Amino acid sequence: MVEARAQQTMACSPEEFLEFAMDVERYAEVDDKIGRFDWVRRDGNRVEFKFRPAMPGLPGPAPKMIAQGILTPGKRVDVGLAPLPDSKLWHRLMKFDASFVCEPGENGTLVTRTMAAEITPALRWLVDPILRRNLPGNIETEIRQAKAYIERRSSRH
Repeated sequence: MVEARAQQTMACSPEEFLEFAMDVERYAEVDDKIGRFDWVRRDGNRVEFKFRPAMPGLPGPAPKMIAQGILTPGKRVDVGLAPLPDSKLWHRLMKFDASFVCEPGENGTLVTRTMAAEITPALRWLVDPILRRNLPGNIETEIRQAKAYIERRSSRH
């Protein structure tokens, strides 16, 4: 399994950041792993979206994926593959989990961004070394860009 984690303190409330993470079309502005969307459907604390993912260091285009985000209000968003029968190919290739965990603090919200991928053994030898090299820096860049985006928006209000 390859896992990457990054943290940033953001000048916003946990609720503001988590709403940003649930608005996947807006969040895609700071995350280059999220390619073009076919559709996005939000129903309360759950969002599903079909898109073309891009994994850092791996050639594209990748097959389309249906993912989902589940909001635990004020605390976290958990992202992963939508359950079967969606994304059958992706379920055969990997297990994927990501999260945004928010903790209120003195100077805003501490956001911990985690992403983990467990590649099927047939491809692990090829994909894991590439992800180990590229995913940590990508997650660091993503969370820095999210901080800049959030703080730019809050300074306008």
